[in-house]
Amino acid sequence: VQLVESGGGLVQAGGSLRLSCAASVRTFSRFSMGWFRQAPGKGREFVSAISWSGGRIDYGDSVKGRFTISRDNAKNTVYLQMNSLTPEDTAVYYCAARDSLSIASIPSHYPYWGQGTQVTVSS
Repeated sequence: VQLVESGGGLVQAGGSLRLSCAASVRTFSRFSMGWFRQAPGKGREFVSAISWSGGRIDYGDSVKGRFTISRDNAKNTVYLQMNSLTPEDTAVYYCAARDSLSIASIPSHYPYWGQGTQVTVSS
């Protein structure tokens, strides 16, 4: 399973970005997907997760109401729409996948990871 994130960049506080994660796997619809982020000097933080069907979704407390996860199984892609960004959202954002019907918020529950995409929010 290969995951490639895109869509990161520099944005002003209050702005929006949409991250994409394209998966190279034949059975993408079998995988639950997650987004995590890691700021300098900090551990990897759970951002959001979505089940294989999109029927179950979860968000970290710090992004609830501002971020929206979605997926398009026909395109083997998961998205993260990020609105009302603040400098505290600055981090490298990682896409992760697990071959399971259930979602998870713990990084060690995901065996597959992308290389990450940098998101920088200026004040």
